[in-house]
Amino acid sequence: MRKRRLSFWEIWNMSFGFLGIQMGFALQNANASRILQIFGADVHELSWFWLVAPLTGLIVQPIIGYYSDRTWTKLGRRRPFFLTGAILAAVGLILMPNADLFTAILPSLWIGAGMLFVMDASFNVAMEPFRALVADNLPSDQRTLGFSVQTVLIGIGAVIGSWLPYAMTNWFGISNQAEVGEVPLHLLLSFVIGAAILVGSILVTVITTREYSPEELDAMEEPGEVEVAETEKSSLMDIFSDFSKMPETMRQLSWVQFFSWFGLFGMWVFSVPAIAHHIYGLPVTDSSSETYNNAGDWVGILFGIYNGVSAIFAFFLPAIALKLGRKKTHMISLIIGGLGLLSIYVMPDEDWLILSMVGVGIAWASILAMPYAILAGSIPARKMGVYMGIFNFFIVIPQIINALIGGPMVKYLYGGDPIYALMTSGVSFLIAAILTLRIHDVDEPTKITE
Repeated sequence: MRKRRLSFWEIWNMSFGFLGIQMGFALQNANASRILQIFGADVHELSWFWLVAPLTGLIVQPIIGYYSDRTWTKLGRRRPFFLTGAILAAVGLILMPNADLFTAILPSLWIGAGMLFVMDASFNVAMEPFRALVADNLPSDQRTLGFSVQTVLIGIGAVIGSWLPYAMTNWFGISNQAEVGEVPLHLLLSFVIGAAILVGSILVTVITTREYSPEELDAMEEPGEVEVAETEKSSLMDIFSDFSKMPETMRQLSWVQFFSWFGLFGMWVFSVPAIAHHIYGLPVTDSSSETYNNAGDWVGILFGIYNGVSAIFAFFLPAIALKLGRKKTHMISLIIGGLGLLSIYVMPDEDWLILSMVGVGIAWASILAMPYAILAGSIPARKMGVYMGIFNFFIVIPQIINALIGGPMVKYLYGGDPIYALMTSGVSFLIAAILTLRIHDVDEPTKITE
C-alpha cells in the first residue's frame, strides 16, 4: 500500500491550524518579555522566566509524540492532541496579560509567568502532532512541499500576531499607554483576538483532514519492520530506548538544531530591551515610557517582517532544495540569518533593522522546514510521532541552557547591555551553518513534484 498524493489545497488545509498556533506563539514571543517587565521583572531575569518554555517542551513533546503514535479515536490519531492544545493555549493567551486581576492570589508577575507556562505547554501539545501529521500523510517526495506549506502558514500567522498590537494602536486608535504595572489595552485585545483565531484555525484542520489509521500505516511498512513492531513491548519507557537508537542523520541534525535554537531563543528574549536600549537610546531600566512601548511595538513589526519573509521564501524552498540539496540550502539560509542578526549592531536607526530581519526570515523559513524534511526520510513511519517528539529535545535543550546563562551573561559578561545577546545569537547561527556540512540526507529528492 502506498500513500495517496495530496493536492496543494489538501496539504494547505492539513497544516492550516499552524497559522493560529504561530499567531499565538508570535504574540507571546514579541510581547511576553515586556509584559513580564511591566509586572516587575528585571531585564537580566527575563531568560529565567522564559525557562518554562523549553522545559515544558522537553517533557511534553516526546510524551505527546509517544501517545499520539498509539492513539486512535473518532477524531483520528493526531487531531485530538492539537485540538486540546489549542483550547488550553487560548486560555493562556487570554489570562497572561490579565494576570493583574489575580493579585489577591499571587503577585501578577508570578501569575503571568504561570500563564506563560500554560501557553508553552499547550503550544507544545499542539505543534508536535502537526509535524507528525505531515510525515504521516505525505509520500516522501511531497514532504519538502508539505513542510514548506506549513512554514508559509507559520509565517502568515506570525505576521498577523506580531503586527496586531502595532495595528491596534496605529490603525484603530487603541491606546498603547497604561499606568505603571498595567498592561496596555492594545495588548489585551490582541491576545484575545489571537486566542479566537487559534481555535478557529485548528478547527479547519480537524474538520477537513483525513488521517491514515494505524493499520494502514502498518501496511506501508516493510514486512520486517512490521514484524518487529508487533513483537516489541510498548511502554512509555520506550522513549529512552528510541533515543539511544536514533538514526545517524538525526544525531547529525541535533547539533545544527542546538545552535539554531540557542540563537533564536536569545533573539526572542532580548530583542525588545536590546533595541530599546541600543537603537532608541533608552536606559535598560525603562520598561513603561511611551518611547519604550513604541520600541516594543516596533519589535513586533520587525518580528512580523521576518516571519513574512519566511512565508514568502518557503514557497521557493522546494525548488531551491532540489537545485542545491536540502542541507546546502539550510547552510546558506543560516549564514544569511546569522549575518542579519550581527548587522543589528551597526544599523543607524530602527528602519534599517528591516534589512536585518530579512536575513533572519530566510533562516527562519529553512529552520522550520529543512531539518524536518531531512529527518522524516530517516525514521520509520510507525514511530514518526515519538521521533518527532525526541527531535524536539534538540530544540528545547539549547533554549534551557540559554535561559539559564543568558541573563547572567547580559548582567556580568556584557555589562548589562542586551544587544550583545543578539550578537551571540548571530554567531550561533553561523556555527549551526558550519555543522550542516556533517549531515547525511538519506532521502534526498531527485525531482520536483507538485
